[in-house]
Amino acid sequence: MPALPPTSARPAGVRHVGLVHFALAVGGFAIGTTEFATMSLLPYFARDLHVDEPSAGHVISAYALGVVVGAPLIAILSAKLPRRTLLIGLMTIFAIANALSALAQSYTMLLLVRFLSGLPHGAYFGVASLVAASLVPPERRTHAVGRVMLGLTVATIIGVPVATWLGQAFGWRFGFAIVAVLALITAGLAIAIVPRDRPQAGASPLRELGALRRGQVWLTLGIGAIGFGGLFAVYTYLTATLTAVTHVPAALVPVVLAAFGLGMTVGNLVVPRFADKRLMPTGGVLLLFMAVVLALYTIAAHNFIAVTLDVFAIGLGGALGTVLQTRLMDVAGDAQTLAAALNHSAFNVANALGPWLGGMAIAAGFGWTSTGWVGCALALGGFAIWCVAVVMSARERRAA
Repeated sequence: MPALPPTSARPAGVRHVGLVHFALAVGGFAIGTTEFATMSLLPYFARDLHVDEPSAGHVISAYALGVVVGAPLIAILSAKLPRRTLLIGLMTIFAIANALSALAQSYTMLLLVRFLSGLPHGAYFGVASLVAASLVPPERRTHAVGRVMLGLTVATIIGVPVATWLGQAFGWRFGFAIVAVLALITAGLAIAIVPRDRPQAGASPLRELGALRRGQVWLTLGIGAIGFGGLFAVYTYLTATLTAVTHVPAALVPVVLAAFGLGMTVGNLVVPRFADKRLMPTGGVLLLFMAVVLALYTIAAHNFIAVTLDVFAIGLGGALGTVLQTRLMDVAGDAQTLAAALNHSAFNVANALGPWLGGMAIAAGFGWTSTGWVGCALALGGFAIWCVAVVMSARERRAA
């Protein structure tokens, strides 16, 4: 049986569950906007702070490092806090850090506050997913998690272009300022809408650390860290590939990027309907699907329509994150918060691994489209870990 949160931790009689999910998704929208828009704002703050663009890129790395460090640290230290209180606190910190990003007067200051901005990221998504799932029947958990993740996917379609436009029209600082406002709105919605809850009985940092003793937790994180890396290997170099290989005019590049965001949104709407019935099989199919569409990218990149459709399909594979989030609820036992937060640390490992390997392939002379083969290999690597997880799970059930 899946290891669900204790029923005592589930608020009873909650009305308007959809509104709660919406409030949590707004936080995801804010996080997704700042995570992706920073890449498009990079040339502007690099020029303003008098650093070259490669050095400015460390600002993005600082945020990712904050996610990797913050997710487990906050989950462990906040084990005894009610989840509603934690959500409000995380979004308040996120708002302050992004406001400080908008006010940063030096490159060093911006590096520091972007690291601080990343700290709440993983913990927020982990706790928000647990809250969303606790409000619905067990057979609807993945659907609830998918609703929270919709905030992040919609950000790639709406939030990032708006923040980028603000940055271009009024200065890069406005791109971070709008995220700070969105984070404050989320905190306000959490205060008004998210139901009050009690800390779980027996909750403690030591109990949360118990998640690290579970092999299935590590395998699930490994699927995300490796399998999801393929998506990032292609997405990171997508604009350059469209320019150098597809010969797309600059005005049409956002169309392909929007296709990716649309694919992620559709994936999070559709895939949970299957995952709620057959969770692990859905994850396995997604990994194989990603391997195929990432391999096809090497061919599709030579044609605008073909690459747009293929990038949409790659975006669909982003629903793997929602599937793995639910899987961690099943295998984490009573260490739910740490396991859920670590899911996003794993994604940021993928966000580092995929571009690094893709960059190595390009630097070795294999061309821009070689990122598709790198992505395919990573997706198959994730599938291999999935196979190990399935076999071990079957053995554990027989032993039980």
